[in-house]
Amino acid sequence: MTNYHGQIHLSLAGFYDVLTDEGKMMRTRARGNFRKRGMTPLVGDFVDFSAETDHEGYILDIDERRNSLVRPPIANIDQAILVTAVRMPDFSDNLLDRQLVTLEEDGIEPVIYFTKTDLLDADELAHLKNVAAGYRQAGYEVIFPEQAFDEASLQSLQTALDDKLSVVMGQTGAGKSTLLNHLVPDLDLKTGEVSQALSRGKHTTRQVSLVEVGAGWVADTPGFSTFEVFKMEARDLTFYFREINEFSKNCRFRGCVHLNEPNCAVKEAVEAGEIMESRYLNYKLFYDLIEGRRPVYNKHDKKH
Repeated sequence: MTNYHGQIHLSLAGFYDVLTDEGKMMRTRARGNFRKRGMTPLVGDFVDFSAETDHEGYILDIDERRNSLVRPPIANIDQAILVTAVRMPDFSDNLLDRQLVTLEEDGIEPVIYFTKTDLLDADELAHLKNVAAGYRQAGYEVIFPEQAFDEASLQSLQTALDDKLSVVMGQTGAGKSTLLNHLVPDLDLKTGEVSQALSRGKHTTRQVSLVEVGAGWVADTPGFSTFEVFKMEARDLTFYFREINEFSKNCRFRGCVHLNEPNCAVKEAVEAGEIMESRYLNYKLFYDLIEGRRPVYNKHDKKH
């Protein structure tokens, strides 16, 4: 038996394909004690395993994860490409800000890629370009193609993907698959062939795998498009809006939550146009949502 270390690149029916640190793909299984310990190896996990042949390895241990997602079930994600449509479905700053807050909480770097911008008229295009500039100013990487799938935008995306493990997220119909197929025209063919070969003609088995896109790796399963209720406390929400967190350092009161306090640097920045009003309104909305889920103990019905 030889010991190896590597990263899981495919999970299928109890098998895990691991790319070793030396660049070799080897097939493994998880030892039974993982189940007893309630642990499941995920695509993206860095693992130690032992093997006699290239297809009979056993995972011995899983390195500590930096982060992980449930949908798709992947660990150690470097970034999420947020494919954001401006038409069909129409642009929603509420949804985009939800996604950004959720990713910030999970420690995953977002890259915002606007799609379907060619469907906008001149006024709408000018407005959305302004919105994109606001997100850039807030500290996010934003790709805003004025022509669908133009070379410069695809090159920017490829540069963002290089040397990273990425997931692609966005609403149904936002154009996630189309975008990846423009980047790698034979991607569909490749993933189709791989899944068919691995499942031996059975298409019922769920698999998650990483596909090579340039010098990066991308999950072949898109990320979720709906977001659960936020996990953080309302008072901590300020940390997950980058620009609000930045301006809050100048607030008069420590622990200012930027709602009704006097001398609030965040509210001043909104009035001065340094923070987008839509971002601040969503911050207030999310704050109320989080507060609203608290159990209330003093409203017992006293009727008999």
